[in-house]
Amino acid sequence: MLNIADTLRRWCQAARPFALATVVDVTGSAPLPVGTSVAVDRDGNAVGSISGGCVEGAVYELCRHVLREAGLPRRARFGHSDDDAFAVGLTCGGELDVFVQYVDPAVHAHLAAALTAVTEGRPATVAQLVEGPDHLLGSTLSVLGDDHVSSAAMAAGPAGPAVAAEARALLRTGRGGRATVGGDGKSCPEPLTAFVHVHAPRPRMLIFGAVDFAAALSETSRFLGYRVTVCDARPVFATPARFPHADEIVIAWTHRYLRQTAVDGRTAVCVLTHDAKFDIPLLRLALDLPVGYIGAMASRRTHDERLRLLREAGLSGGRLARLHSPIGLDLGARTPQETAVSITAEIIARANDATGLPLSRTTGPIHRPPRPGPVPAPGHRYRPPTAT
Repeated sequence: MLNIADTLRRWCQAARPFALATVVDVTGSAPLPVGTSVAVDRDGNAVGSISGGCVEGAVYELCRHVLREAGLPRRARFGHSDDDAFAVGLTCGGELDVFVQYVDPAVHAHLAAALTAVTEGRPATVAQLVEGPDHLLGSTLSVLGDDHVSSAAMAAGPAGPAVAAEARALLRTGRGGRATVGGDGKSCPEPLTAFVHVHAPRPRMLIFGAVDFAAALSETSRFLGYRVTVCDARPVFATPARFPHADEIVIAWTHRYLRQTAVDGRTAVCVLTHDAKFDIPLLRLALDLPVGYIGAMASRRTHDERLRLLREAGLSGGRLARLHSPIGLDLGARTPQETAVSITAEIIARANDATGLPLSRTTGPIHRPPRPGPVPAPGHRYRPPTAT
């Protein structure tokens, strides 16, 4: 849904009904991820794509059918079609489970606010009920960044609070997905499954050390969607002219800045200072924080010496195991730009629990479901004491 948020927002604001087809489950390889949507309005206008072309015609006709009926949602599963050149299916060998529902903006009035938040870059989630009692199928619920919850139909029953809680949890991870609630006689008697679309703030990339490698890494990280901060204690090096792709440049002792800034489970910390007087206090703190990735630039010799100093500082083997050093994947990188690709490749592999090996040396699906991210306690923002 959020891949076409801008168009859907305009249709909602114009009170323009539409059919929404969403990929809610994938088996094997598929061209586009779960949560991707196509929408069709009553005039036959279509926006979005869910398969790169191979099942779009069938999905379009299904949307037109749902629009004509304006009734219960429909589900369809599209599988492999190599056996028949005229069959509707995926040539990549995977399977898509598609949920199609009729959306009347007058009934789903909260959607306009949620989609506006997304197009303006503010955090928001939208949950669609895709499995459960017929009278609730297609119900939607949104949670905005200020924790405001709005819904259509779901709020009328016990499912609303449970789905809202799951939506909040997924918003904190920055990743959408399926959420099943109920069936336990407590929150609601019947099991319900919602698909939760998530638009989270950009994850943070904290780069410590205003060096040439940091300039290349800030550019690559911003391209990948990170909000980039470059921090260095030396004002002559930490300048906007040297780091035009950084969202923020901070002149401060690196460990002091890390102590007072907000981080979460999607934050990446890259230490490029290559100087023990900066690295050791910084890494001592970083390795105790709930961040997603910690990497440090080093030669093999520097890495061994750094580990010795960190052990002397009281860090255990478990905490040291979180440190990716020497930083990056083995790509044979030499230039700052190549090194930036090596570092971000390792971060992507770490976030998805992937091997980092060439696909030609691996087996199984190329596209796999994302690994659920860490979920901090509600409202958690790590802010240690301000004392140095």
